Amino acid sequence: MKPATLHLNELQEAVEKLPGDALAVSRRAALEHLRKHGLPTTRDEDWKYTDLAPVIDISNRYLQHDSFTASSEGLDEVVGQVCDSIDADWLVVRNGVVDPASTEPFDRAGVSITRLSESGGEMEFSAPLSNLNAALLRDGLRVRVADGAKPGRPIGILLVDSAAETPGMSQTRVEIQVGTNSTASFVEYHASIGAADHYANHIAELTLGDNSHVDFVRIQERGSNHNQTSRLAVAAGRDGEFNHCAFDIGGRLVRNDLHIDILQPGSSVEFNGLYLAGDKQHIDNHTRADHRVGPAKSVQEYRGIVTGKARCVWNGKAIVHQGADGTDAAQANHNLLLSERAEVDAKPELEIYADDVKCSHGTTIGELDETALYYLRTRGLSKHDAKQLLTRAFAQAIVGKAPIAAMREMLEEKIAQRLGPLLEGIDA
Repeated sequence: MKPATLHLNELQEAVEKLPGDALAVSRRAALEHLRKHGLPTTRDEDWKYTDLAPVIDISNRYLQHDSFTASSEGLDEVVGQVCDSIDADWLVVRNGVVDPASTEPFDRAGVSITRLSESGGEMEFSAPLSNLNAALLRDGLRVRVADGAKPGRPIGILLVDSAAETPGMSQTRVEIQVGTNSTASFVEYHASIGAADHYANHIAELTLGDNSHVDFVRIQERGSNHNQTSRLAVAAGRDGEFNHCAFDIGGRLVRNDLHIDILQPGSSVEFNGLYLAGDKQHIDNHTRADHRVGPAKSVQEYRGIVTGKARCVWNGKAIVHQGADGTDAAQANHNLLLSERAEVDAKPELEIYADDVKCSHGTTIGELDETALYYLRTRGLSKHDAKQLLTRAFAQAIVGKAPIAAMREMLEEKIAQRLGPLLEGIDA
Protein backbone atom coordinates (compact mmCIF):
# COMPACT_ATOMS: atom_id res chain seq x y z
CA MET A 1 0.00 0.00 0.00
CA LYS A 2 1.30 3.44 -0.95
CA PRO A 3 2.02 5.64 2.11
CA ALA A 4 -0.20 8.65 2.70
CA THR A 5 1.29 11.82 1.24
CA LEU A 6 1.23 15.33 2.64
CA HIS A 7 0.07 17.93 0.11
CA LEU A 8 3.24 20.04 -0.05
CA ASN A 9 1.94 22.67 -2.47
CA GLU A 10 -0.95 23.49 -0.16
CA LEU A 11 1.47 23.42 2.76
CA GLN A 12 3.65 25.99 1.02
CA GLU A 13 0.64 28.22 0.45
CA ALA A 14 -0.16 28.01 4.17
CA VAL A 15 3.43 28.85 5.11
CA GLU A 16 3.39 31.90 2.84
CA LYS A 17 0.26 33.19 4.60
CA LEU A 18 1.96 33.20 8.01
CA PRO A 19 3.39 36.49 9.34
CA GLY A 20 6.82 37.70 8.30
CA ASP A 21 8.06 37.60 11.89
CA ALA A 22 11.23 36.22 13.50
CA LEU A 23 10.17 32.67 12.59
CA ALA A 24 9.80 33.29 8.85
CA VAL A 25 13.30 32.13 7.89
CA SER A 26 12.98 28.95 9.95
CA ARG A 27 9.59 28.19 8.40
CA ARG A 28 10.98 28.34 4.86
CA ALA A 29 14.02 26.23 5.80
CA ALA A 30 11.78 23.64 7.46
CA LEU A 31 9.55 23.47 4.39
CA GLU A 32 12.53 22.70 2.16
CA HIS A 33 13.74 20.05 4.61
CA LEU A 34 10.28 18.50 4.56
CA ARG A 35 10.25 18.43 0.77
CA LYS A 36 13.58 16.60 0.78
CA HIS A 37 13.06 14.13 3.64
CA GLY A 38 9.29 13.74 3.99
CA LEU A 39 7.52 12.29 7.02
CA PRO A 40 8.19 8.95 8.72
CA THR A 41 6.31 5.87 7.49
CA THR A 42 5.80 2.35 8.79
CA ARG A 43 8.85 1.36 6.73
CA ASP A 44 10.97 3.20 9.31
CA GLU A 45 11.85 0.86 12.19
CA ASP A 46 10.87 3.36 14.88
CA TRP A 47 7.47 3.86 13.24
CA LYS A 48 6.60 0.31 12.17
CA TYR A 49 3.68 0.10 14.64
CA THR A 50 2.34 3.65 14.17
CA ASP A 51 0.90 4.69 10.83
CA LEU A 52 0.65 8.47 10.44
CA ALA A 53 -1.92 8.20 7.64
CA PRO A 54 -4.81 9.45 9.84
CA VAL A 55 -2.98 12.62 10.89
CA ILE A 56 -1.71 13.23 7.35
CA ASP A 57 -5.31 13.02 6.14
CA ILE A 58 -6.40 15.54 8.80
CA SER A 59 -3.49 17.81 7.85
CA ASN A 60 -4.42 17.75 4.16
CA ARG A 61 -8.07 18.54 4.90
CA TYR A 62 -6.99 21.34 7.23
CA LEU A 63 -4.70 22.82 4.56
CA GLN A 64 -7.56 22.91 2.05
CA HIS A 65 -9.34 25.58 4.07
CA ASP A 66 -8.68 29.21 3.23
CA SER A 67 -8.77 30.26 6.88
CA PHE A 68 -6.44 28.71 9.42
CA THR A 69 -7.81 30.54 12.45
CA ALA A 70 -9.52 28.11 14.81
CA SER A 71 -12.40 29.11 17.03
CA SER A 72 -11.52 29.60 20.69
CA GLU A 73 -15.10 29.13 21.86
CA GLY A 74 -15.21 26.99 24.99
CA LEU A 75 -11.47 27.17 25.64
CA ASP A 76 -11.83 29.65 28.51
CA GLU A 77 -13.70 27.01 30.48
CA VAL A 78 -11.01 24.38 29.86
CA VAL A 79 -8.23 26.80 30.76
CA GLY A 80 -10.02 27.72 33.99
CA GLN A 81 -10.57 24.09 34.97
CA VAL A 82 -6.95 23.08 34.40
CA CYS A 83 -5.39 26.14 36.02
CA ASP A 84 -7.68 25.85 39.04
CA SER A 85 -6.92 22.16 39.54
CA ILE A 86 -3.11 22.48 39.57
CA ASP A 87 -1.24 25.08 41.62
CA ALA A 88 1.25 26.53 39.12
CA ASP A 89 2.27 29.68 37.29
CA TRP A 90 0.56 29.04 33.96
CA LEU A 91 1.61 29.82 30.41
CA VAL A 92 -1.19 29.18 27.92
CA VAL A 93 -1.05 28.35 24.21
CA ARG A 94 -4.45 28.27 22.46
CA ASN A 95 -4.72 26.71 19.01
CA GLY A 96 -0.98 27.13 18.55
CA VAL A 97 -0.96 30.82 19.54
CA VAL A 98 0.60 32.04 22.78
CA ASP A 99 -1.88 33.82 25.02
CA PRO A 100 -0.13 37.14 25.78
CA ALA A 101 -2.19 37.56 28.94
CA SER A 102 -0.35 34.58 30.45
CA THR A 103 3.15 35.82 29.60
CA GLU A 104 3.03 39.56 30.28
CA PRO A 105 2.41 39.38 34.05
CA PHE A 106 4.85 36.48 34.49
CA ASP A 107 7.24 37.94 37.06
CA ARG A 108 8.48 34.86 38.91
CA ALA A 109 11.94 35.67 40.32
CA GLY A 110 14.72 34.11 38.26
CA VAL A 111 12.42 33.12 35.37
CA SER A 112 12.17 34.91 32.03
CA ILE A 113 9.67 34.25 29.24
CA THR A 114 10.05 35.20 25.58
CA ARG A 115 7.97 34.37 22.51
CA LEU A 116 9.67 32.67 19.58
CA SER A 117 7.73 34.82 17.11
CA GLU A 118 9.54 37.83 18.55
CA SER A 119 12.97 36.36 19.28
CA GLY A 120 13.42 33.64 16.63
CA GLY A 121 16.51 31.45 16.89
CA GLU A 122 17.90 28.45 15.04
CA MET A 123 15.86 25.26 14.89
CA GLU A 124 16.84 21.68 14.21
CA PHE A 125 14.71 19.71 11.75
CA SER A 126 16.40 16.31 11.96
CA ALA A 127 13.90 14.74 14.40
CA PRO A 128 10.75 13.24 12.85
CA LEU A 129 7.90 15.77 12.50
CA SER A 130 10.09 18.65 13.71
CA ASN A 131 10.22 19.99 10.14
CA LEU A 132 6.41 20.00 9.89
CA ASN A 133 6.26 21.67 13.29
CA ALA A 134 8.65 24.47 12.33
CA ALA A 135 7.08 25.03 8.90
CA LEU A 136 3.64 25.83 10.33
CA LEU A 137 4.69 27.21 13.71
CA ARG A 138 2.75 30.37 14.56
CA ASP A 139 4.47 31.01 17.87
CA GLY A 140 6.32 29.31 20.68
CA LEU A 141 7.78 29.85 24.12
CA ARG A 142 11.31 30.14 25.44
CA VAL A 143 11.58 29.72 29.21
CA ARG A 144 14.82 30.51 31.00
CA VAL A 145 15.52 29.73 34.65
CA ALA A 146 18.54 31.72 35.81
CA ASP A 147 21.60 30.25 37.50
CA GLY A 148 20.91 29.51 41.14
CA ALA A 149 17.17 30.22 40.82
CA LYS A 150 14.61 28.17 42.73
CA PRO A 151 11.08 29.11 41.65
CA GLY A 152 8.71 28.12 44.42
CA ARG A 153 5.74 26.94 42.37
CA PRO A 154 5.76 24.77 39.24
CA ILE A 155 5.77 26.47 35.85
CA GLY A 156 2.70 25.23 34.00
CA ILE A 157 2.48 25.04 30.21
CA LEU A 158 -1.08 24.48 28.98
CA LEU A 159 -1.49 23.52 25.32
CA VAL A 160 -5.19 23.59 24.48
CA ASP A 161 -6.95 23.31 21.11
CA SER A 162 -10.44 23.32 19.67
CA ALA A 163 -11.92 21.83 16.51
CA ALA A 164 -15.61 22.62 16.23
CA GLU A 165 -16.86 22.01 12.67
CA THR A 166 -13.81 21.72 10.41
CA PRO A 167 -10.57 19.73 10.82
CA GLY A 168 -8.07 21.40 13.14
CA MET A 169 -4.29 21.37 13.32
CA SER A 170 -1.82 23.03 15.68
CA GLN A 171 1.95 23.23 16.02
CA THR A 172 3.48 24.13 19.37
CA ARG A 173 7.07 24.48 20.52
CA VAL A 174 8.63 25.13 23.92
CA GLU A 175 12.33 25.63 24.65
CA ILE A 176 13.40 25.47 28.30
CA GLN A 177 16.83 26.31 29.67
CA VAL A 178 17.55 25.67 33.35
CA GLY A 179 20.74 27.30 34.64
CA THR A 180 23.45 25.85 36.85
CA ASN A 181 22.66 25.14 40.52
CA SER A 182 18.93 25.70 39.84
CA THR A 183 15.83 23.83 40.94
CA ALA A 184 12.62 24.00 38.92
CA SER A 185 9.48 21.99 38.25
CA PHE A 186 7.23 21.97 35.18
CA VAL A 187 3.74 20.77 34.32
CA GLU A 188 2.90 20.23 30.65
CA TYR A 189 -0.81 19.74 30.05
CA HIS A 190 -2.41 18.84 26.70
CA ALA A 191 -6.18 19.21 26.25
CA SER A 192 -8.67 19.71 23.42
CA ILE A 193 -12.38 20.06 22.74
CA GLY A 194 -14.66 19.84 19.70
CA ALA A 195 -16.37 17.22 17.57
CA ALA A 196 -14.24 17.69 14.45
CA ASP A 197 -10.99 15.84 13.80
CA HIS A 198 -7.83 17.44 15.14
CA TYR A 199 -4.07 16.88 15.00
CA ALA A 200 -1.60 18.52 17.40
CA ASN A 201 2.16 18.32 16.90
CA HIS A 202 4.34 19.40 19.84
CA ILE A 203 8.12 19.81 20.11
CA ALA A 204 9.92 20.61 23.37
CA GLU A 205 13.59 20.97 24.26
CA LEU A 206 15.00 21.07 27.77
CA THR A 207 18.58 21.85 28.74
CA LEU A 208 19.73 21.19 32.30
CA GLY A 209 22.72 23.14 33.58
CA ASP A 210 25.34 21.60 35.83
CA ASN A 211 24.06 20.59 39.27
CA SER A 212 20.48 21.49 38.38
CA HIS A 213 17.35 19.62 39.46
CA VAL A 214 14.20 19.47 37.31
CA ASP A 215 10.88 17.74 37.98
CA PHE A 216 8.54 17.39 35.01
CA VAL A 217 4.97 16.04 34.81
CA ARG A 218 3.20 15.65 31.46
CA ILE A 219 -0.56 15.02 31.21
CA GLN A 220 -2.27 14.28 27.88
CA GLU A 221 -6.06 14.45 28.08
CA ARG A 222 -7.19 15.19 24.55
CA GLY A 223 -10.60 14.47 23.08
CA SER A 224 -11.39 10.93 21.98
CA ASN A 225 -11.32 11.91 18.29
CA HIS A 226 -8.16 14.01 18.51
CA ASN A 227 -4.59 13.01 17.69
CA GLN A 228 -1.21 14.10 18.98
CA THR A 229 2.47 13.59 18.31
CA SER A 230 5.00 15.01 20.75
CA ARG A 231 8.74 14.97 21.30
CA LEU A 232 10.77 16.05 24.32
CA ALA A 233 14.55 16.22 23.93
CA VAL A 234 16.54 16.59 27.16
CA ALA A 235 20.24 17.44 27.48
CA ALA A 236 21.55 16.73 31.00
CA GLY A 237 24.61 18.51 32.38
CA ARG A 238 27.13 17.45 35.01
CA ASP A 239 25.51 16.17 38.22
CA GLY A 240 22.11 17.16 36.87
CA GLU A 241 18.96 15.41 38.08
CA PHE A 242 15.86 15.01 35.93
CA ASN A 243 12.62 13.33 37.04
CA HIS A 244 9.88 12.92 34.43
CA CYS A 245 6.45 11.31 34.72
CA ALA A 246 3.91 11.11 31.86
CA PHE A 247 0.22 10.25 31.88
CA ASP A 248 -1.74 9.49 28.71
CA ILE A 249 -5.45 9.50 29.48
CA GLY A 250 -7.13 10.64 26.24
CA GLY A 251 -6.52 10.97 22.53
CA ARG A 252 -7.20 8.80 19.50
CA LEU A 253 -3.76 8.30 17.96
CA VAL A 254 -0.96 9.39 20.28
CA ARG A 255 2.79 9.15 19.74
CA ASN A 256 5.27 10.33 22.40
CA ASP A 257 9.03 10.49 21.91
CA LEU A 258 11.32 11.16 24.87
CA HIS A 259 15.05 11.43 24.14
CA ILE A 260 17.48 12.03 26.99
CA ASP A 261 21.10 12.83 26.21
CA ILE A 262 23.48 12.33 29.15
CA LEU A 263 26.42 14.53 28.23
CA GLN A 264 28.29 14.90 31.52
CA PRO A 265 29.16 12.53 34.38
CA GLY A 266 27.11 12.41 37.56
CA SER A 267 23.72 12.81 35.84
CA SER A 268 20.71 10.96 37.20
CA VAL A 269 17.49 10.69 35.21
CA GLU A 270 14.25 8.88 36.01
CA PHE A 271 11.34 8.77 33.59
CA ASN A 272 8.10 6.92 34.13
CA GLY A 273 4.77 6.73 32.36
CA LEU A 274 1.22 5.43 32.54
CA TYR A 275 -1.11 4.97 29.57
CA LEU A 276 -4.80 4.07 29.72
CA ALA A 277 -6.37 3.00 26.44
CA GLY A 278 -9.75 1.69 25.34
CA ASP A 279 -12.06 1.65 22.32
CA LYS A 280 -9.81 2.06 19.26
CA GLN A 281 -7.13 4.21 20.87
CA HIS A 282 -3.52 3.90 19.75
CA ILE A 283 -0.84 5.11 22.16
CA ASP A 284 2.85 4.74 21.30
CA ASN A 285 5.67 5.65 23.71
CA HIS A 286 9.24 5.66 22.41
CA THR A 287 11.98 6.48 24.91
CA ARG A 288 15.73 6.69 24.45
CA ALA A 289 18.56 7.40 26.88
CA ASP A 290 22.02 8.02 25.41
CA HIS A 291 24.74 7.46 28.00
CA ARG A 292 27.71 9.22 26.43
CA VAL A 293 29.79 9.43 29.63
CA GLY A 294 29.88 7.77 33.02
CA PRO A 295 29.20 7.41 35.79
CA ALA A 296 25.54 8.24 35.26
CA LYS A 297 22.17 6.65 35.94
CA SER A 298 18.90 6.25 34.05
CA VAL A 299 15.82 4.44 35.33
CA GLN A 300 12.47 4.11 33.59
CA GLU A 301 9.20 2.29 34.15
CA TYR A 302 6.12 2.49 31.95
CA ARG A 303 2.79 0.80 32.67
CA GLY A 304 -0.30 0.36 30.55
CA ILE A 305 -3.94 -0.62 31.12
CA VAL A 306 -5.44 -1.59 27.76
CA THR A 307 -8.90 -2.81 26.82
CA GLY A 308 -11.37 -2.88 23.92
CA LYS A 309 -9.66 -2.81 20.52
CA ALA A 310 -6.93 -0.49 21.76
CA ARG A 311 -3.32 -0.92 20.73
CA CYS A 312 -0.36 0.39 22.67
CA VAL A 313 3.34 0.44 21.92
CA TRP A 314 6.30 0.83 24.22
CA ASN A 315 9.84 0.97 22.85
CA GLY A 316 12.46 1.77 25.47
CA LYS A 317 16.07 2.09 24.38
CA ALA A 318 19.24 2.71 26.40
CA ILE A 319 22.54 3.15 24.56
CA VAL A 320 25.76 2.98 26.54
CA HIS A 321 28.40 4.55 24.31
CA GLN A 322 32.05 3.63 24.28
CA GLY A 323 33.83 5.07 27.30
CA ALA A 324 30.67 5.49 29.38
CA ASP A 325 31.99 3.26 32.17
CA GLY A 326 30.05 3.37 35.42
CA THR A 327 26.67 3.55 33.66
CA ASP A 328 23.62 2.24 35.52
CA ALA A 329 20.63 1.85 33.19
CA ALA A 330 17.38 0.07 34.03
CA GLN A 331 14.10 -0.14 32.14
CA ALA A 332 10.82 -1.91 32.80
CA ASN A 333 7.44 -2.12 31.09
CA HIS A 334 4.32 -3.78 32.55
CA ASN A 335 0.90 -4.08 30.92
CA LEU A 336 -2.58 -5.22 31.89
CA LEU A 337 -4.76 -6.51 29.06
CA LEU A 338 -8.43 -6.35 30.01
CA SER A 339 -9.75 -7.52 26.65
CA GLU A 340 -8.92 -10.33 24.25
CA ARG A 341 -8.90 -7.78 21.43
CA ALA A 342 -6.43 -5.41 23.08
CA GLU A 343 -2.82 -5.42 21.90
CA VAL A 344 0.53 -4.26 23.28
CA ASP A 345 3.79 -4.25 21.34
CA ALA A 346 6.69 -4.00 23.80
CA LYS A 347 10.31 -3.72 22.77
CA PRO A 348 13.03 -3.10 25.38
CA GLU A 349 16.44 -2.42 23.86
CA LEU A 350 19.95 -2.19 25.30
CA GLU A 351 23.03 -1.32 23.27
CA ILE A 352 26.22 -1.55 25.33
CA TYR A 353 29.64 -0.51 24.05
CA ALA A 354 31.39 -0.18 27.42
CA ASP A 355 32.59 -2.78 29.93
CA ASP A 356 32.01 -1.52 33.47
CA VAL A 357 28.22 -1.10 33.43
CA LYS A 358 25.08 -2.22 35.25
CA CYS A 359 22.13 -2.59 32.89
CA SER A 360 18.78 -4.38 33.03
CA HIS A 361 15.49 -4.50 31.16
CA GLY A 362 12.24 -6.42 31.25
CA THR A 363 8.63 -6.37 30.18
CA THR A 364 5.43 -8.18 31.15
CA ILE A 365 2.04 -8.44 29.45
CA GLY A 366 -0.80 -10.23 31.18
CA GLU A 367 -4.25 -10.25 32.69
CA LEU A 368 -5.40 -9.51 36.23
CA ASP A 369 -4.32 -12.09 38.78
CA GLU A 370 -7.19 -14.54 39.26
CA THR A 371 -5.97 -15.47 42.73
CA ALA A 372 -6.06 -11.82 43.82
CA LEU A 373 -9.53 -11.42 42.28
CA TYR A 374 -10.77 -14.52 44.11
CA TYR A 375 -9.34 -13.26 47.42
CA LEU A 376 -11.06 -9.87 47.08
CA ARG A 377 -14.38 -11.47 46.14
CA THR A 378 -14.23 -13.68 49.22
CA ARG A 379 -13.99 -10.41 51.18
CA GLY A 380 -17.33 -9.23 49.80
CA LEU A 381 -16.33 -7.25 46.70
CA SER A 382 -18.14 -7.71 43.41
CA LYS A 383 -16.07 -8.89 40.47
CA HIS A 384 -16.27 -5.42 38.92
CA ASP A 385 -15.17 -3.66 42.12
CA ALA A 386 -12.36 -6.16 42.62
CA LYS A 387 -11.06 -5.53 39.10
CA GLN A 388 -11.29 -1.79 39.63
CA LEU A 389 -9.35 -2.02 42.87
CA LEU A 390 -6.58 -4.09 41.28
CA THR A 391 -6.27 -1.87 38.22
CA ARG A 392 -6.09 1.25 40.37
CA ALA A 393 -3.38 -0.36 42.48
CA PHE A 394 -1.51 -1.23 39.28
CA ALA A 395 -1.69 2.40 38.14
CA GLN A 396 -0.79 3.73 41.58
CA ALA A 397 2.73 2.37 41.18
CA ILE A 398 3.34 5.13 38.63
CA VAL A 399 1.22 7.84 40.24
CA GLY A 400 3.30 7.45 43.38
CA LYS A 401 6.39 8.32 41.36
CA ALA A 402 5.05 11.65 40.10
CA PRO A 403 7.86 14.02 41.14
CA ILE A 404 5.47 16.86 42.04
CA ALA A 405 3.86 15.33 45.11
CA ALA A 406 1.07 17.92 45.32
CA MET A 407 -0.34 16.61 42.03
CA ARG A 408 -0.72 12.98 43.03
CA GLU A 409 -4.21 13.24 44.50
CA MET A 410 -5.49 15.00 41.38
CA LEU A 411 -3.86 12.36 39.20
CA GLU A 412 -5.48 9.58 41.21
CA GLU A 413 -8.89 11.16 40.63
CA LYS A 414 -8.36 11.54 36.89
CA ILE A 415 -7.18 7.97 36.55
CA ALA A 416 -10.16 6.68 38.54
CA GLN A 417 -12.50 8.66 36.26
CA ARG A 418 -10.89 7.16 33.18
CA LEU A 419 -10.84 3.61 34.53
CA GLY A 420 -14.61 3.67 35.04
CA PRO A 421 -15.47 3.66 31.29
CA LEU A 422 -12.59 1.29 30.52
CA LEU A 423 -13.99 -1.29 32.92
CA GLU A 424 -17.63 -0.95 31.83
CA GLY A 425 -17.28 -3.67 29.23
CA ILE A 426 -15.90 -6.19 31.72
CA ASP A 427 -18.28 -8.62 33.33
CA ALA A 428 -19.29 -7.42 36.81
